[in-house]
Amino acid sequence: MKTRGTNGVVAAALIAAPMIALAAPVVAPDLTPAFGNTIVSTHPDGRQAKLFIHADHTYAAESRAGSRSGGTWTIKGAKLCLTQKLPHPGLFSYCKTIPAIALGRSWSDTAVTGER
Repeated sequence: MKTRGTNGVVAAALIAAPMIALAAPVVAPDLTPAFGNTIVSTHPDGRQAKLFIHADHTYAAESRAGSRSGGTWTIKGAKLCLTQKLPHPGLFSYCKTIPAIALGRSWSDTAVTGER
């Protein structure tokens, strides 16, 4: 169905307004429980990667192959974004939505390689 003139624009705005109002607000994750602790990722092959997030917005990581890296982190909306600085600067930030962090909590997710 085609609408013409400003009445169609007003009608579209009136229909869209309630949907926009119902959108959940973006809540930044609280990373405080992760400080001084380890976020462990277990991959399908059973090997584990480790992420150490620090309160000064730096991180250290150990891949499942045992290589180490590090960099800085920021929060963008509801996502944790990592920018690698060591051993080589990364060309981009890697951002992931993460659930509320609690000690002992686990969740399923997709690795940067696409593995589940």
